[in-house]
Amino acid sequence: LAEKQTYQFKTEIEQLLDLLANALYTNKEIFLRELISNAADALNKIRFLSLTDSKILEDDTEFKIRIRFHEKEKTLEIEDNGVGMSEKELQENIGTIAKSGTLQFLKNIKKDQNLE
Repeated sequence: LAEKQTYQFKTEIEQLLDLLANALYTNKEIFLRELISNAADALNKIRFLSLTDSKILEDDTEFKIRIRFHEKEKTLEIEDNGVGMSEKELQENIGTIAKSGTLQFLKNIKKDQNLE
C-alpha cells in the first residue's frame, strides 16, 4: 500500500476555501456531481490519449462510469475506466474546487503542439 501523504491548499486564502469546500461537500448532491465530473474527466483524458495510442484502450473500448450502491455498507461506489491522475497532478489539484482536469490537460496538449 502507498504511504499516506497530506497536502495543503495552494492558496493564500486557505481558510476561505476550506469553508467553501465544507459548505459544498456537505451537500451530498454536489459532492456526487463532483465525483462523477472527475470520472468524466478521466474518460476524456483516455479518449484523447487513445487518438494517438490505440493500445492504451487494450480490449476495453467502451468508455463508462459505473455507480453502485452497497446497501449493507450504505456506500456508493463510483468507477470509471479512464486515466487517473499522476502524483504530480494529485498534488496540483487536491483541495481545488470545481477545477476541470480535462480543461488543463487540453491546455497542456495545445501548449505542447505550439512548441513543435
